[in-house]
Amino acid sequence: MSIGCGGEMSEEKKKNMIYIIDVTNRDGVQTSQLGLAKLEKTIINMYLDEMGIFQSEAGFPTTNHETNYLRGNLELVEIGAIKRLRLSGWLRALRADVELASEMVPELKHISISISTSPQMIQGKWEGKRTFSDVVSLMVEALDRAIELGYKTVGVNAEDASRTPLEHLIEFALAAKEHGAVRLRYCDTVGYDDPFTIYERIRTLAEETKIDIELHCHNDLGMAVACSVAGAKGAVDAGVDAYINTTINGIGERAGNADLLSCLLAIKHSSGMEGKYQYDPAIDLTKSWRLAKYASYAFGVPIPINQVGVGRNAFAHESGIHADGALKDRRNYELYDCEELGRGEPEIIETGRMITTGAYGGIKGFRDVYDRLEIEFHSDEEAREILDLVRLANVTTGKPLTEDELRFIAHYPEQAKKILTLSLYEEPRIEEERTRVTRRVGFATENENRKS
Repeated sequence: MSIGCGGEMSEEKKKNMIYIIDVTNRDGVQTSQLGLAKLEKTIINMYLDEMGIFQSEAGFPTTNHETNYLRGNLELVEIGAIKRLRLSGWLRALRADVELASEMVPELKHISISISTSPQMIQGKWEGKRTFSDVVSLMVEALDRAIELGYKTVGVNAEDASRTPLEHLIEFALAAKEHGAVRLRYCDTVGYDDPFTIYERIRTLAEETKIDIELHCHNDLGMAVACSVAGAKGAVDAGVDAYINTTINGIGERAGNADLLSCLLAIKHSSGMEGKYQYDPAIDLTKSWRLAKYASYAFGVPIPINQVGVGRNAFAHESGIHADGALKDRRNYELYDCEELGRGEPEIIETGRMITTGAYGGIKGFRDVYDRLEIEFHSDEEAREILDLVRLANVTTGKPLTEDELRFIAHYPEQAKKILTLSLYEEPRIEEERTRVTRRVGFATENENRKS
């Protein structure tokens, strides 16, 4: 399979593949009491790109404080700093939202539009003011407008799909396909599905519609990974491509989302998938360890000791029988190798004098830090400009900057400056447009329909 510029697939694209669309920067940051600074979201995009992930749902193009971050990241794509990863935005399935996104982030070319489809949400959120037919009409209107505005790909999300009658999902998916959607996102919004049910539903849905299926599973019953993999299997068995939504370390609303690494390892090594189903061959699993550690640091959430692949005990053995067996042949008690995930090398921890730089750092300490990173500046003026950005970055993250964050700022100062700049006030016209849209569709708040 060959990949063109911007992640576009060539005509030789192999069918019946499983791709990853990571939603850490959209669903993960919506987690209660957690969040990421824009620099941290950017570094995650850079790491996802290095790992070979197909797409990152990068954020909300109609949210004012996301605008500079999104535009800065899209500049990174344009200059080749992000080489393969598609960056996409999440929108409500409303014509006005699509138009507003096109105005606020005109460089964005990949979006997903989302609307609730289940009887529970149609009644519970709109209190009888909408019908399923209204839902389909709103989606089609938004989708048509997105196509008119020149978006390259538009995915359509069926929120609460797992509690939506299958015949309604088929009708919804066929309408989306007819009007130009590239995928249907099947959202198990409250983690209601089980692996057996979702396999059958997805296989039937794909057979009836022949549209690629995206799986978005939550972990309320502890089955997000199992349901994601089973759903992907159902899609591939029906003859379409599958796209699994993941988050790094499973971070997400309530009990979390499907963990990125767990899904990949399940596809590669589980008894029913190994050798029969294939994920995107561009993916490099050796980047998993660094990505998981960075996300843990950025979110401020420790990696559980028993986390799949990257937990401290994932390759630890103590009991006599296990230790003896692992020493004789690691395959006795390890299904895959730690080296496969980028683990196994010693890590250096500074125990002596440390010179750091941050919000109140001076030029000499700053120079020392960058000398150790083997980064030189052409002039004192350039060094001071980067120092100012480092100070601002430290203020926005609220924690010491990592080496890769420091390198990013030095290598891409113009994009870093944009990403670190937040607009505090919205233009009156934009606020008026949001108010008008909210009143027209009967939503109480902008965030009400973001849970997908």
